Amino acid sequence: MPRRRLVPAVVLCAAVCATSAHAQVQRPSAEAPNAVSPVLILPPTLPPKLVSTYPTQDQSVAPGILILKAAFDQQMSPTVWNYAPAPGVEPMDCVKTPRLLSDQKTFVLICRVLAGRVYGVTFNAERSGGFANLGENPAETASLTFKVEDGAPVTTLRRAMELAGLRSDQTPVQEPPRASVGGTAGGR
Repeated sequence: MPRRRLVPAVVLCAAVCATSAHAQVQRPSAEAPNAVSPVLILPPTLPPKLVSTYPTQDQSVAPGILILKAAFDQQMSPTVWNYAPAPGVEPMDCVKTPRLLSDQKTFVLICRVLAGRVYGVTFNAERSGGFANLGENPAETASLTFKVEDGAPVTTLRRAMELAGLRSDQTPVQEPPRASVGGTAGGR
């Protein structure tokens, strides 16, 4: 074959091979057609701030059942939290674990408070392992103190939720899922 015809043939062969290799790279493999990277990288965020509480700072509330409510300015992780008694005041008698509401910013916690006392709580007294946003950036430390007046106690969860401004679907305790009736689990 004359040299003049060989050069275009070599160039044509190289172009076809490159196109074929490029097409093979873009085709997903049969083994992993929807492969997804398991790494999630979130952008840096500012520390979350406590923007509202119930009760509010220095508010007077009725004795009995109290729902402590803490709202942050960012979506929060439901699995990390830290609260402790504020210095110099009575510690509250509360359930251990707060519940994150569906807005993903507000935690609620059911407590019992007694008349004639001053209570306080510090959120993220230890920032490590405390309330944090979805990027695992811990919230700033914040304290809250309030007074409990003498008077008729709050004795129902419904009334405590009303006072905290919660709807019926924002209960501070979540019922566990019910076991199905007639299921095969459970030692038949």
